[in-house]
Amino acid sequence: MVNTATKCGLTPQYEGLEALYEKYHEQGFEILDFPCNQFAFQAPGSAEKIDSFCRLRYDTKFPRFEKIKVNGRDTALLYKYLKDQKPGRIQWNFAKFLIDKDGNVVERFAPSQKPETLQQSIESLL
Repeated sequence: MVNTATKCGLTPQYEGLEALYEKYHEQGFEILDFPCNQFAFQAPGSAEKIDSFCRLRYDTKFPRFEKIKVNGRDTALLYKYLKDQKPGRIQWNFAKFLIDKDGNVVERFAPSQKPETLQQSIESLL
């Protein structure tokens, strides 16, 4: 799972995320993309516009959902669960959580950590 933004300095990570998705999807790997506009309003626009941007610019094929909040009193329940499992405030967009097939949060990765560095962790779960 990853919280994302289309107007962020880390937005090019969509390329790496899509590469992981293409490499491991047939083995059961999924990426769940949750746009988040909480950090400097870097996810403007509707869910449809965000999805269109990602598909056209980065050719993403993984599922994308409605915008959510990952911090504060309106934090989405999903992110409350993720942060209960791997505590800490989400620092910025492109924070990544690796979850096993049973729903356990196995690892948490900083926004600055490039998607390609997650390969070994992903392979250990497949």
